[in-house]
Amino acid sequence: MSDDAAQSRVPVRTWDIPTRLVHWGIVLGVAGSWWTGESGNLEWHRWIGYGLLGVVIFRVYWGFFGSSTARFSNFLRGPGTVRAYLRGSWDIVAGHNPLGALSVLALLFLLGLQIGLGLFAVDVDGIESGPLSSFVSFDTGRAAAHWHETVFNVLMVVVIVHIAAILYYRFIKKESLVAAMFHGTRDYPREVPALQPASRLRFVIGVVIAAAITWAVTRAFDF
Repeated sequence: MSDDAAQSRVPVRTWDIPTRLVHWGIVLGVAGSWWTGESGNLEWHRWIGYGLLGVVIFRVYWGFFGSSTARFSNFLRGPGTVRAYLRGSWDIVAGHNPLGALSVLALLFLLGLQIGLGLFAVDVDGIESGPLSSFVSFDTGRAAAHWHETVFNVLMVVVIVHIAAILYYRFIKKESLVAAMFHGTRDYPREVPALQPASRLRFVIGVVIAAAITWAVTRAFDF
């Protein structure tokens, strides 16, 4: 990109605070899960998993009731739009591009699956087990533990692809997606409508729902 093109780019408010907090919460949570799992610190591994569960539940809620750029209905598009994006004829809007949207969906699905398997997982001696392991047999719990690790490896592949896309934007397209996830503003080649924020009440409701479900899961629904 030429200097003139870079100077002509228009900054647009794209990401709200909840979306950015979720993004960095997932980054820290996945890194912490990997580290505690590799080092055998299963107690911290479990608590980080609970935190990630709450974050994912909130993100799903925010995908339906959050700000405009966070809503699934606004950034998940069909194959025709993806093809148009690849041809360079996509009508630019604030938020995820069609391929980025698929990446977000894949990350959320795999992360949710990986956490869910961990909740039912049983270790070899049956001591360090997920809070919902009592609802399944020992063999099923061991299978969940196996797939918990396998899905995490698949998740890491998607994360690597995600990082590669960020590097492509940084060094080829000269745009810092990471910076945009800190301050919420992203540069576009032309003026596009900024995000439409959701109310604070919706944010509070989402936090309460995510916290309540996570708390219920950690107690194995034993009230």
